[in-house]
Amino acid sequence: MSRTLDDDLRHACARIAPTWPLDQFIAVNPYWGWREQRSDAAAARLGALAGTRLTMRREDILAAWMRGTLREEHLMSALARTGDTLTTDELRDAMHRPTDVPQRLPLVSDLRGDAEPRLVPRWPDLVTHQISQHCAAFFDEGQARWHLDRSGGLYASWRRQLAHDRGLPWQAGGADARRRIAALPDSARALVEQALAALGIAPEARRDYLSALLLAINGWAAWCAWLRWQAALEGGSDDHLEQLLAIRLAWEWLLAEDAPKRLDLPRWRAEWTQAEARVAALADAQWTDWLLQLALEIAYQEPLAQRLAAAPRAAEPAPTTVQAVFCIDVRSEPYRRALEAADTTVRTRGFAGFFGLPIDYRPLGSALVRPQLPGLLASAHTVGETGDDRSASLGEHLAQRRRAALDWRQRWAELRAAAASGFSFVESCGLAYGARLVADSLPSTTPPARWEDTGLGRDAARLRPHLALVDEDADAAASVAHGILQAMGLTRGFAPLVMLCGHGSTSANNAHAAGLDCGACGGQTGEVNARVLAGLLNHGAVREALALRGVVIPRETHFLAALHDTTTDDVRLFDADRVPAALRDTLAGLRRALAQAGARTRAERAASLGLGALAGRDDALAAALRRRANDWSQTRPEWGLANNAAFVIAPRRRTQGLNLAGRCFLHDYDWRDDHDGHVLELLMSAPMVVANWINLQYHASTLDNRRYGSGNKLLHNVVGRRIGVFEGNGGDLRIGLPLQSLADAGGWRHEALRLSVYVEATRTMIEQVIAKHAVVRALVEHGWLHLLRIDPISSSVELRQGRQWLTLVPAARPPTGRAPSGFEQVEALGLHLHEGARERSHLSPGA
Repeated sequence: MSRTLDDDLRHACARIAPTWPLDQFIAVNPYWGWREQRSDAAAARLGALAGTRLTMRREDILAAWMRGTLREEHLMSALARTGDTLTTDELRDAMHRPTDVPQRLPLVSDLRGDAEPRLVPRWPDLVTHQISQHCAAFFDEGQARWHLDRSGGLYASWRRQLAHDRGLPWQAGGADARRRIAALPDSARALVEQALAALGIAPEARRDYLSALLLAINGWAAWCAWLRWQAALEGGSDDHLEQLLAIRLAWEWLLAEDAPKRLDLPRWRAEWTQAEARVAALADAQWTDWLLQLALEIAYQEPLAQRLAAAPRAAEPAPTTVQAVFCIDVRSEPYRRALEAADTTVRTRGFAGFFGLPIDYRPLGSALVRPQLPGLLASAHTVGETGDDRSASLGEHLAQRRRAALDWRQRWAELRAAAASGFSFVESCGLAYGARLVADSLPSTTPPARWEDTGLGRDAARLRPHLALVDEDADAAASVAHGILQAMGLTRGFAPLVMLCGHGSTSANNAHAAGLDCGACGGQTGEVNARVLAGLLNHGAVREALALRGVVIPRETHFLAALHDTTTDDVRLFDADRVPAALRDTLAGLRRALAQAGARTRAERAASLGLGALAGRDDALAAALRRRANDWSQTRPEWGLANNAAFVIAPRRRTQGLNLAGRCFLHDYDWRDDHDGHVLELLMSAPMVVANWINLQYHASTLDNRRYGSGNKLLHNVVGRRIGVFEGNGGDLRIGLPLQSLADAGGWRHEALRLSVYVEATRTMIEQVIAKHAVVRALVEHGWLHLLRIDPISSSVELRQGRQWLTLVPAARPPTGRAPSGFEQVEALGLHLHEGARERSHLSPGA
């Protein structure tokens, strides 16, 4: 069946993953548009089209070998899993050879750059810079004081502006250059069709060529993909990505029209016609790198499987005083472990940090509406605020104060930025601002003021987020609560006090601050979600409606909202004044345990932040971390989710007591309570996908920071008020993580391993989810993550490879007590890895 141009356009645009704005900065899998291909096949195509790679550098693999992290048995396991005929000697030799950097198929701009070496900057950089500057002006959201003519859309606006851009080398022609620009088609769709014909791109090469053009301006393509994503969530559409593609293609056409005669354009066209051969050759050349990547993943994966298999099988004891529900975020794992050690009567649980609430949040007296849910989802409810006495007069009074303060702040910002204020503002206010800069530069342990508190002072604490649905329809609110409690696995056995603990981060002068907050809450803290759910579950009418659904919350049980600051490991309790008097002693005990847990967690994290000398002095360490959080010159207030590597979906007893080094997402789940498999379906189709996004954003930002990361944050300049950053004053829009979030002077802090997901459930339950959800099936079967199963009865651990389950840790352990390695099991148990005789070209490592 022949492909149409529309098919090729849709396919090329679908390959671009979105990037979220800075105030909602969440982790995104930049390979999301490639999930329908095997990871190794997608890597080869991305290498040919963009010059990127998806496997770790050989020098990093070698370093792991020299440290002893990677060993012979891991190489053997990788070969056994894939059925490859290479030897471990050959894999060891490959570690010592330089990493091959893929060379992308050239664009016309690349040819012009090579043909005109004296032109600085080179044509590829000039083209990127020109498009990027125009996009920054077109999409600006109030940062600039001028207004670009946006009529007709992105392409039409660019076409008008290009004719007046005197900073381009070929503009020396003057009237001729303007004539050529004026001759471009009026519409983006017509431009694409005519330019492809003029360039002589063969139909079979169009899809890859168009993809390569978007990947060449990937930052702005990702922004346009976000606009498209948001439109789709609202049931609409957006064509900015297609218009951006037309702009990049127009540059190819313009550069080809007056190309020097020495450029061999016929040969260039032939190269694109042979793109498939280039991809195939690159896939073959990269196979050894995939084996090494898999071996290093096995080196982490198999020992963890053995530790999980060895967990006690005894039933979880009933909680006695407090149940504490934390986000699944890897930063919660050390704190949960410390809290349980500080007070053995506290039982912790893991749940997605937005607490299952599909909400937006509108602060009282503000026009802002911000999402408080994962980027994959659309909001169903808007949460507002009420005064602590629920009176309309107090709420309106505080709303007026906030509104007036925000209006004044906006007028002040406009005065500072106005062109006429360029000198008068400095002369009038310079000394005052100098004093402010000095004050900001001094060490401080006071968190920066939140914009939500503007004009309210201490009265800000009198406002509480509130879900109107609770008052309007208690039965509907109970339906929401029932679904959340089921997914949480908390429908019976309630403790007297249940703490719902969201998380957030504290940092100053940080454009990517939202990336350290809760990704499940849309790059915000989890405060709103925790407080709303606590209010929902404490509501008398909601509890009565829940009881009719079979969930009886004891009258003495109280839900308490909290927030874990992952920079300082302090936990703040909200609305503690509403805790019943009968639970005051329990609350006091919880406060003591939280303080001890904070001290233990800070001590564990100290060395990674260069504060190891303070690990035994908690007061000094806590003060140092608070100063670090409020230091506007600090480039890495915390490590975020660096080094994440696994996701465990299982009862807490499976991981309790294990030191998982802050590398694991932990979601509580008990298959015995999930009779129809609905909860597991939710977990594998939502939190698991979100964890995959996080894992592969860190992966891509580490392996290719130039294309998928944001470079050196010391050079960042915010674009369009919240769109993203430039590294310096131009170039493409930078997406992903800055280098300072991934490495320090000691080297990489993130090891780029694909996520290993351990699920404690039956095979049938897991297979039903995979069969039902195409996204889950693609991630699992195409090697974008590893899926392992913990048998709930025998505690054996199996790996899903292709469509087979292979035993890694058997139920029966050897008499010595030593759990055999995965390779030993491959050999001893006869796992028939070669059944089906699949060639390596049909089996992605880890798929």
